Amino acid sequence: MSEIKKKNVTKKRTTVAAEKKTPAVVKRAAAVAKKRIKSAAAAEPPATGEVQDVREKQVTKADLKRPEYFFNRELSWLKFNLRVLREAEVETTPILERLKFIAITSSNLDEFFMVRVAGLWDQYENGVSRKDPSGLTVREQLRMISQAAHEQMKLESKILTDVLADLKKAGGPEIKSIEECSEAGKEWLENYYQEMVYPVLTPMAVDASRPFPFLGNKTLNLAVQLITIDGEESMSVVQVPSLLPRLIEIPVEEKRTFVYLEELITLHCKTLFRGCQILDVAPFRLTRDSDLDVDEDDIEDLLQEIEKSLRQRKRGAARRMEIARTANSKIKKFLEENLDLTDEEIYEISGPLDATCFFKFVSLDKMWPWLYEPFVPQRPKDLPEYDNLFDRIKEKDILLFHPYESFDPVVKFVSDAANDPKVLAIKQTLYRVSGNSPIVAALARAAENGKQVTVLVELKARFDEENNILWARRLEKAGAHVIYGLVGLKTHAKIILVVRQEADGIKRYVHLGTGNYNDSTAKLYTDMGLMTANDQFGSDASSFFNLLSGYSRAPIWNKLVMAPIGLREKIYELIENEIRVVNEGGEGHIIAKMNSLLDQPVIQKLYEASMAGVKIELIVRGICTLRPGLEGISENITVRSIVGRQLEHSRIFWFANNGNEQLYMSSADWMPRNLNDRVELFFPVETEEHIARIKEILHLYLEDNVGAHMMQSNGSYRRVMAGKGKKISSQSQLYEQAQLAAAENLAKIPMEQRLRPAPRQEKEE
Repeated sequence: MSEIKKKNVTKKRTTVAAEKKTPAVVKRAAAVAKKRIKSAAAAEPPATGEVQDVREKQVTKADLKRPEYFFNRELSWLKFNLRVLREAEVETTPILERLKFIAITSSNLDEFFMVRVAGLWDQYENGVSRKDPSGLTVREQLRMISQAAHEQMKLESKILTDVLADLKKAGGPEIKSIEECSEAGKEWLENYYQEMVYPVLTPMAVDASRPFPFLGNKTLNLAVQLITIDGEESMSVVQVPSLLPRLIEIPVEEKRTFVYLEELITLHCKTLFRGCQILDVAPFRLTRDSDLDVDEDDIEDLLQEIEKSLRQRKRGAARRMEIARTANSKIKKFLEENLDLTDEEIYEISGPLDATCFFKFVSLDKMWPWLYEPFVPQRPKDLPEYDNLFDRIKEKDILLFHPYESFDPVVKFVSDAANDPKVLAIKQTLYRVSGNSPIVAALARAAENGKQVTVLVELKARFDEENNILWARRLEKAGAHVIYGLVGLKTHAKIILVVRQEADGIKRYVHLGTGNYNDSTAKLYTDMGLMTANDQFGSDASSFFNLLSGYSRAPIWNKLVMAPIGLREKIYELIENEIRVVNEGGEGHIIAKMNSLLDQPVIQKLYEASMAGVKIELIVRGICTLRPGLEGISENITVRSIVGRQLEHSRIFWFANNGNEQLYMSSADWMPRNLNDRVELFFPVETEEHIARIKEILHLYLEDNVGAHMMQSNGSYRRVMAGKGKKISSQSQLYEQAQLAAAENLAKIPMEQRLRPAPRQEKEE
């Protein structure tokens, strides 16, 4: 271990130990929590003199920076993940769908510790002392995160136990202990262990001559306490093979039965340590710092630097350890010391570790009785038939709403362009694509067909870096011009430009979206896209790609707004316009839907609008650091979060504008990283038909009383209940509307046209 690392570890342990022994620190942390984050169990105005004084005096813009008006980002995210976990408690949801929510919660927490918590520890160890907008120091954030995460993981274990019990009661597959299996089942497991498991296991002793082994991120391991042949007490580690099924199905049991792989290995530890006495075995799992550390100010080749950082990522510092609850303090101390962990980074779990294994479990054969009926994206309302997609787009703008409407038209748009002899060029941004992307295959084919193909592949898309490097090289090999992102910025914008030679000259066709060009996630995430042949959109799209690929100055845009060049200012302008409307005697109204809201200046602008009398309805799925419902500050602001079968991902922004409505969609959330450090696009929807349709969708979200959660002024969320009224599930109704629209469109298509084979989408070999 390096000297710097040793000093950091010592500092971390000393600080944590001192805090545990100092009542004053504990009291101060509790006071901070009570005052700024957990002001009350009920939704009441915070009981601080500063906030109450707001009612008695005019609040200035400077006052709006007070920490009391903001929630902490990380704690807000944990509350979002708690809302996801709570979906597993909804008994009307199919049982295995509830199990999926638990797996999602577990996966989310993994990434949270790998990136956000790891980043905070890095700040702390490097002496960062600044406070966040809510007034918390880095150390205070880490302590409060640990407390909230411990509570959440404890609840996750309880809910998992309940869901598996419900699955058993419903006649579903059962996860048993080996002791509960039949004699035939035990015999089968013995053979399975000898043939499949034992050959791949490697017991790793830890002593003076054999140091503690490196254990990979998110790997499941067994800590073994034993008495050696020499009669000495010692410790060893056994890694649970990740390539073998975590849940082993026993085919000889009368009822469908599974056991955990780690239990089978634990039972056979004596065969791994022959002649030794096994005292105790404890499963544990590590989460490591996995954020990339790329110095973009002094690099010559971004691709090589990303590949170098990917190799380093695998050896990041341990930031969390999950361990099966045990009274064995020796095993805990052994792991704590060898992994440089503190008590607050250790999470004792009652039940199985790593609930992400249930993703594979629910996807096994014959699980359909306990799942939703398959979700089938429908033919888009704006495309009753699309044999000639370019003609359709030329006739009128096309609005797409995924996953309710199929993503196929987007794939077809690129695929048709690749094959069309009239198409001269295709330009596209790629952030996250599927593992077998038909869009990448079409782009490669277009390059091979001699078209000018320019693709900006964002190599810094977190946890998709390796996948994107493979696609970038595949496209280069085909002859495409590939841009490996921009130094200092992530390109998060979603845009395709197709340049086509037509009888009356060059015509540009554009697709703009709120979500990724990923045909897999397009079946799960709610996103919107716009296809247009509008010349002003086309001109802006050309300018956008020229700006990314060359040394052009930013143009004067016709329709598009781009971050980080002007999007922040545009948002201010739109909000200020609603304030002006109110000041002139009109009614100001904003409806904004996004994934996260935490940009402090934008929140302050929303507070100003609320204080002026503008009605603001926010639909924020995840993080929200704005504090709604404060008298005199944000009493005109409501915040709701929709959590359900689909992941809400679209970004939609509607401004009443005194009756002359303005509606925009975007790839960007209202976060500092989106507005300051990413290339994003914000674009208007101008067709009256589309504005009316999107408004109806927004109002349906606002009426939801099934998947909606209302944010309270103290930061807690309350599920919106239908009571005696009609239940309104926005996601269910949107799917029903898509089915109805598709049926109506199908009825208009002549039978001979309906009987044609569906167009075949190209797939990557």
